Amino acid sequence: MSVWDVLIGQEHAAQVLQHAAATPEAMTHAWLITGPPGSGRSIAARAFAAALQAPTDAEGTSPAARSAYNGTHADVRIHATDKVLITIDEAKELIEEAHRAPAVGPWRVIIIEDADRIAERTSNVLLKAIEEPPERTVWVLCAPSAHDMLPTIRSRCRQVNLRMPPARAVADLLVSDGVSPELALEVAHASQSHIGVARHLATDEEAREYRNLVLGIPQRLRSVGDAVHLAGELDAAAKERSKSATEERDAEERAKLLRESGLEPGRPVPAALRSQVRALEEEQKRRARRATLDTIDRALVDLLSFYRDVLTVQLGSDVDLINTTRAEAVREIAAATTQEASLRAMEAITHSRERFAEFTSIAPLLALEALFIRLRHVG
Repeated sequence: MSVWDVLIGQEHAAQVLQHAAATPEAMTHAWLITGPPGSGRSIAARAFAAALQAPTDAEGTSPAARSAYNGTHADVRIHATDKVLITIDEAKELIEEAHRAPAVGPWRVIIIEDADRIAERTSNVLLKAIEEPPERTVWVLCAPSAHDMLPTIRSRCRQVNLRMPPARAVADLLVSDGVSPELALEVAHASQSHIGVARHLATDEEAREYRNLVLGIPQRLRSVGDAVHLAGELDAAAKERSKSATEERDAEERAKLLRESGLEPGRPVPAALRSQVRALEEEQKRRARRATLDTIDRALVDLLSFYRDVLTVQLGSDVDLINTTRAEAVREIAAATTQEASLRAMEAITHSRERFAEFTSIAPLLALEALFIRLRHVG
């Protein structure tokens, strides 16, 4: 299978990137790949890196192409973060690497996933490196939209836009992975064609149970007390899911730090090492918070999709429902409320998502309580 085959529904973008990799006069030093979450931004960036390192390998099956795609190539750096923001220290490290000549391949490729998490001060540090990189260095930034980047950064990049692939195409991809056709189509719709989320839902029963918890909220919002209770339930579930996702890695990182410092298992941490352990723990706390916020945001996306389905039914549209397994609940609420109420609910959820994105120190529980109380009243 070619490295481009998993870039579902992005034929035009793939052609642009493949042509640039194979044609020197079409190449430029900085790229900005944009598209909705799940459209395949990081996949496109990795496939582009593979094409740059192996320009004569059209299928991308050579060792150079495969290692570039996987991020193990000596000249390809893929920077992803699970923190709220990409720090200046991280940016400086990337700049330092960008100024090294390629070791084995024709290009030094620096990919920044989640480039929208670059704060303005950090963007200013990166600006000159992106504007005037060494001759054989290529920067590839990934973000939901060009407006998520500072104008000074995006003006120096060639932009490639991705779109959401059709749900049927995502389902076909999952079926090729061994998922049953029925489940594949269900999660393709539920994920709104987000390939990563669809694959996660298809392979993780607990993820499907968590989503069902979220989608059951509208029918359970009968009072302010219900709103407060459900906010606590969702907040606790989000924290538990993020904890399970990070706990094992946190333990491995701590064990590695102590082992590399020469400390035997079970021995107390000496004073000279405590500052390093504290720094690691603080970093892990920030990462855990980011994971919790991301989990809650995904829940709000799912909740938004439910009210979108309600509005779709109220309008009599023939557009497919996102939540096919919740069709009965969708029709029940559609019959009991108005189009205006559905729009107000969607606006409330969107506003809440914006608050989570803008105020990273926000208290999730209080924000969810405020949202659910508002949803209780919009109907």
